[in-house]
Amino acid sequence: MSDLFDALVSSPEVEEAFSDAALLAAMLRFEVALASAEARVGIIPESVAAALASITPEAFDVDDIARKARASATPAIPFVETLTAAVAAKDRDAANFVHRGATSQDVTDTALVLCLRQARKPLEGSHQRIDAALRRLSNDHADTVMLARTLLQPAPPTTFGLKAAGWLGSVARAHQALSDAFDRACVLQFGGASGTLAALESNGLAVAEHLALELDLPLPEAPWHAHRDRFASLVACCGVYAGAIAKVARDIALLMQAEVAEVSEPGGGSSTMPHKRNPAGCVSALAAASRLPGLVATYLSGMAQEHERGAGGLQAEWATIVTTLTSTCAAAAALASVTGNLRVDSARMRRAIDDTRGAVFAERAMMRLAPALGRDAAARIVAAAVAVSARGESFAAAIATNSEANGALTDDERRTLESPDRYLGVAEHFRRRLTGEGRK
Repeated sequence: MSDLFDALVSSPEVEEAFSDAALLAAMLRFEVALASAEARVGIIPESVAAALASITPEAFDVDDIARKARASATPAIPFVETLTAAVAAKDRDAANFVHRGATSQDVTDTALVLCLRQARKPLEGSHQRIDAALRRLSNDHADTVMLARTLLQPAPPTTFGLKAAGWLGSVARAHQALSDAFDRACVLQFGGASGTLAALESNGLAVAEHLALELDLPLPEAPWHAHRDRFASLVACCGVYAGAIAKVARDIALLMQAEVAEVSEPGGGSSTMPHKRNPAGCVSALAAASRLPGLVATYLSGMAQEHERGAGGLQAEWATIVTTLTSTCAAAAALASVTGNLRVDSARMRRAIDDTRGAVFAERAMMRLAPALGRDAAARIVAAAVAVSARGESFAAAIATNSEANGALTDDERRTLESPDRYLGVAEHFRRRLTGEGRK
């Protein structure tokens, strides 16, 4: 893939975590840790781990391994062959114990887990920036009134503080689920040929326990070669998290339209229209997030893996997982930049309410008039007032000059009918709960 084509949907940090060098280093780390664990149990010489530790990723020809992987359906086989030859060149006896008791998938799955653990770090960093930015926006604009918009049309007012808190709540919930999925997915894979560790006889469990300690990975209940639910949950949670990010980016891009102009991100220019300020950060976030539904579907379709080792589904998932993490991190990084530099035009938000000439308070008028006049009469009066506002006149004035309505309203209700501050319900309560301030 061209770096230029891939720029908007990629993450240099995640790509580094899954680079050829990183993957080879992780596979080497598994083999060294395995030898160390087996030496601790006393079934191989301690010299084996030392010999393995002396091998570096530079000893491997990536192109050669990739070519041979196409013939063996796994990079682990040519990797182990090259590793064994490299060890033999240093210590022929030690070469007899390389990869003892393990199977190819033990190497590739655990290496993938180790790379996932590294890829998690930049994603966590971007999320923390998003979380901090949305909390700040919500707190700073707790009292900033704005139009709510339902089906893209003006609705009774809300606050930008509540809107930002809604974004925060969705992204935070999705991130918590993703974080939990990471914890569940990042576990050791070690089962040997059939998932029984039979080659290690009575020492299998002890070796597994030491191997988990060596790699600082949790030891699951059993090997999971053909049971991909943990990775599936991780991929699916990435999809939900990216979807929550996309929701925020979509809203900001809409609010940034010139005819709305209630918020603005740093944005980008146009190649031919100097007046434009495009929502570039939102576009990048949306572009990266749009890849996730297909990736989630691809992963789920490969979960029906055959018996104790999958044929095809397993091999397809490696690239799917890498692309999933790359795109998710790219979306998060883009939104972190957008929210961290978002400018809010409070005055413009208030003018948008005023520009409706009170029509968005039709619901409020109905709620005040219906108990005294009946629903049908109230609806007739409100509909007439809405029509008046559509001609450029005041909705509240039209209500106030109606003799039936006038008698049904108090002086305070007539005076404040178009006051957005008086029709926010429990918006602040919800905002505080979403930001965690209102929880006991």
